[in-house]
Amino acid sequence: MTPPTRFLDALRRTFGTRGEPAAVPLPAPDGRRLALVYRGPAARPAGCSEAVAALLAAGPWNLDVRYTGPAEDIPLSATSLAHAHLYAQPGGGSLDPAYRRLRKHADEIRTYVQGGGRYLGFCLGGYLAGDDPGFDLLPGDTDQYIVTPGATVDHDGDTVVETRWRGLPRTVYFQDGPHFILDPGADATVLATYPNGTVAAVVAACGAGKVAVVGPHPEATDDWFLDEGLPVHQTHDLAVDLVDELLED
Repeated sequence: MTPPTRFLDALRRTFGTRGEPAAVPLPAPDGRRLALVYRGPAARPAGCSEAVAALLAAGPWNLDVRYTGPAEDIPLSATSLAHAHLYAQPGGGSLDPAYRRLRKHADEIRTYVQGGGRYLGFCLGGYLAGDDPGFDLLPGDTDQYIVTPGATVDHDGDTVVETRWRGLPRTVYFQDGPHFILDPGADATVLATYPNGTVAAVVAACGAGKVAVVGPHPEATDDWFLDEGLPVHQTHDLAVDLVDELLED
């Protein structure tokens, strides 16, 4: 996952020795479309970013998957985002402290998506797509599923949740994920709902770009379930479906 030397050299030329952005845009790393996955203090615990990166790297999309964040070789910035086909915001942590860490990038992320970029958000990344607080990427907003009338989960611990994904029942890893509140007539495709009918996964237009967000964790690997003493459910196909819908032109 480490960028090749020529790509790092290009980044240094772009940002300069003092971190000041230059006018020259980043070149393509190797001809594949670049997917940037946030990794840093707004995506804790460890494993959340890595699960998203593994999903994107193993999928059928031929993406060049790299990490971005405060301690990564590629900084999260308007310049880096302008070079990316997809930006992924993993789960992990609570909304308010995560947004405080990412607030300085909110305008950059919004401008990137509205200009034609793709935003992929899992759980916390879904919350961050809302606007109170968040990046304001959705035709609507987000809220906790566990406080909705008729919610089948009433605590914020690690568990599983029943969903209907494209009309079929599927059980997915869940930890206090959001539901999505869409404006009437929103340009959006609902992929999954919770048992009480609230939206669990949706892909929506955002300017010239697209946003795909999900409340549960279809990217969860077996160890996530086993570490919490939960029965393992294979949901990788759901995560692939979400990304497919996001990247479809």
